[in-house]
Amino acid sequence: MLAQLQGNESSPGPIYLQNSPAWGDAERTAFYSQDQGSTLIPAAWLKALTGPDGQPFLAGSLTRYGYLANPARTDGLPIGFTTTQFKGASYVGMTCAACHTREISLGTNHYRIDGGPALSDFQQFLTDLVAAVGRVNSDDAFPAFADAVLGPKANAAQRKALRQSVKVWFDRENALAQKAYGRPDLWGLGRLDAVAMILNRVAGLDVGPPPSYLLEDNIQLADAPTRYPFIWNATLQDKTQWPGFADNGDNLFGLARNLGEVYGVFATFHPSSAPLSRPFSRGDFIKTNSANFVGLGKLENLVGKIPLPKWPWRIDADLAKRGRLIFESASAMGGCAECHQLTNGKPRFLNGNTWATPVQDVGTDSREYQILDREGRSGVLNGMQIPLSGDRIQATDKVLKMLKTSVVNALLQGGVLNASKEVFKGSGANLDFRALVPLLDGAFRTGKTVEDPLCNKTDKPYCYEARVLTGIWAAAPYLHNGSVPTLEDLLKPAAERPVTFAVGPEYDPERAGLAITQPTSRYARTTTGCEARDSGNSRCGHEYGTGLAAYDKKALLEYLKTL
Repeated sequence: MLAQLQGNESSPGPIYLQNSPAWGDAERTAFYSQDQGSTLIPAAWLKALTGPDGQPFLAGSLTRYGYLANPARTDGLPIGFTTTQFKGASYVGMTCAACHTREISLGTNHYRIDGGPALSDFQQFLTDLVAAVGRVNSDDAFPAFADAVLGPKANAAQRKALRQSVKVWFDRENALAQKAYGRPDLWGLGRLDAVAMILNRVAGLDVGPPPSYLLEDNIQLADAPTRYPFIWNATLQDKTQWPGFADNGDNLFGLARNLGEVYGVFATFHPSSAPLSRPFSRGDFIKTNSANFVGLGKLENLVGKIPLPKWPWRIDADLAKRGRLIFESASAMGGCAECHQLTNGKPRFLNGNTWATPVQDVGTDSREYQILDREGRSGVLNGMQIPLSGDRIQATDKVLKMLKTSVVNALLQGGVLNASKEVFKGSGANLDFRALVPLLDGAFRTGKTVEDPLCNKTDKPYCYEARVLTGIWAAAPYLHNGSVPTLEDLLKPAAERPVTFAVGPEYDPERAGLAITQPTSRYARTTTGCEARDSGNSRCGHEYGTGLAAYDKKALLEYLKTL
């Protein structure tokens, strides 16, 4: 069932759960709108587009898709949508806050959680946007669209150029839509197969021949959806990405992580030749690249300031105290701390200490590992050296290697220097950037996915990161694929967890997660059990604490609310 969300423009304003000297109105507003170089669609086009009912596509600030209205903007764009200038044109794009700002509801109160996993329907938004451009691409509808975009006095040459641009945009995005997410309800509310979409855009839309740059055969189904992670401690982890394939905890790694992310959310990127041999000299990986490296640095610094959301309701202190003992006990009782407590991770060159992010196989859904092994034609990247290795990209190669080549070469060809004032604040004015080059090899581990010994216990492990659980109460639904609605349900064996549940903003404080009834959402998620671990929707795995007595489960749950 597709998500159908009602906007809450007439409801009381949100109650902000995070305020600190480092996170006030100025930081929040910047996080909501900071440009990172995303070029989803020309701004004039989006303003002129309509839905099938003839209403403006931007009506209601896109709240029908679960995005949140941004009162700081006058152009109707919601939180996490931005404007940017690239090659003389104005574009609308997206930024971190679109996927990492959450609102939960209880009664008439709406609670804002900055950095929380969004409950937006990205698939439906993209599907409808492509359909809207498809409608104006017809002979009947194009003249009115051209008038709205160019003005009625535009000449024939201008109209012809616009028509060609519309066709190229539609051909590219429609190819992606049909092959990557053409199956209805593939992701659902609050989920996205981000890794597959990044790989699809780089290998399918960026490295083919102009003018479309398409390599359609490289686009594959994005069928390993994951929930958006919370990001209030994202800068501190020593590894990131759900399978843990990327080193983290350093501003340099943060820049690499965010550059890969902006490639996935519509940056314009078309490398045209082999990279220059001398690091930090300008080359073709940065010439046709809309990524805003300064903006990416600003976003990383903003994310590092996001404070924990504080539980806004009553806590039973005695019960929580008992729950803490269970959390810190041996694995036979609870054992949560073995994987989820705050312990020192690997030190980083720029930022010092990190938080350890264990990566291990706990029996959860395995679908994402099929994405990481995908191969495709390398297009313009064929023959290029994979950065920091002796290998070269082959005519057919792993797409993850293509992404690594695309990200690291762009950083070496000016991205690091462009972002240096923001990325390396406090690192010392005399820092030799060339000393950082070897570090980037860990930004994308393209051989063995993870290096942790915990992941080498079986021949084919499916390992995912175990994060510090601060603020976990605000991140429902649970497991990396969002297949369990509440923390209470996560303390049940997989066979007893809900097969189907409603997804929406209504919160259940007793069960710590999604309320059973979601009046403003008609979306329901259906899961599979352990018999179909590779479905992308399996609720299997992570059966810790399932044998606790009912009272001890209640105590553990109470403690998790305090984190």
